[in-house]
Amino acid sequence: MLTFTLRRLMLAIPTLLVISLVIFLLVDLAPGSPLSDIPLTVPPDVRQKMIEAMGADQPVFVRYFLWLRQFFWVEPAYLFDSWFGTTWSEGELRILSWQSRSPVFTIIGQRLPQTLTVIGTAYLVGVLIAVPIGIYSAYRQYSWFDQAGTMFAMIGFSVPTFFSGTLLIIIFAVWLGWFPTKYDTQLVVNDWESFLKQVRQMAMPVMTLGLANAAAISRYMRSSMLDNMGMDYVRTARAKGLSERTVVLKHVLRNSLIPVVTVIALGIPAIFGGAIVTENLFGVNGIGAALIGAIQGNDIPMVQTIAFIFAVLIVLFNLIADILYGLLDPRIRYD
Repeated sequence: MLTFTLRRLMLAIPTLLVISLVIFLLVDLAPGSPLSDIPLTVPPDVRQKMIEAMGADQPVFVRYFLWLRQFFWVEPAYLFDSWFGTTWSEGELRILSWQSRSPVFTIIGQRLPQTLTVIGTAYLVGVLIAVPIGIYSAYRQYSWFDQAGTMFAMIGFSVPTFFSGTLLIIIFAVWLGWFPTKYDTQLVVNDWESFLKQVRQMAMPVMTLGLANAAAISRYMRSSMLDNMGMDYVRTARAKGLSERTVVLKHVLRNSLIPVVTVIALGIPAIFGGAIVTENLFGVNGIGAALIGAIQGNDIPMVQTIAFIFAVLIVLFNLIADILYGLLDPRIRYD
């Protein structure tokens, strides 16, 4: 297992380098530049300082390596007096957000906790809802519960998050007044009252994302359970006198989780992409909102960095899914 993990990590390095090059070229060579939005009243020397601070005066391949360098180490600091009177190190100069003139990783670090709190909770809720529904739907195939689960899944597949989120706002925030319409990113949880406020404002974005993911995972769980319940080892376990609970939860479930692990692991990066719309809909000041703002403001370094972070997440959770295969199925050996 250790050899396999190291081999996959070594393979991930060139994979991410190729992905980073593609992302950089697609975004950097796209038409438009924030420099075109600089007012004509800005003096030429100030304009030149802005261009140099953004690294826009360098060739494409130089800009790529300067951008890529920021992911691995920080340059020796020497101070640069910007046109706003702010000082940055050389390592920060090449990966500044063009909207705020702040280091991109500083902005992402400030917004990441909001995203992880909402998205992580939503995905956990979705998995906790989907797995029991999928198990019981397969065990009671064609029952009323299975039919209800199928209808729930079809609705979750068909309705996009921007529509379901808007519908939740209208029902639970406008009509009933149970939850706030916008997420308060300035709320600090330090007592029971603030904790309840945090739960209330997280309820609708978590429901929007959690139910959408639960619909997909529950169908995969049901299909995998049905495939395994007809296998010979299940009949053998029942013939040996094992209880139905032991047969289903110990033997069938463990083997059924193997393909579902792939869906769950690879769905984590995908939910970050789906959260882009949800964060903007509910006013969550997370990575998704930062990406939308960067696209609207033509903030190329921010778009490049967030897109590359999504690529890293996909490669990472592919590796995690492969490792979990070996833990769930002892027949799998990585030699």
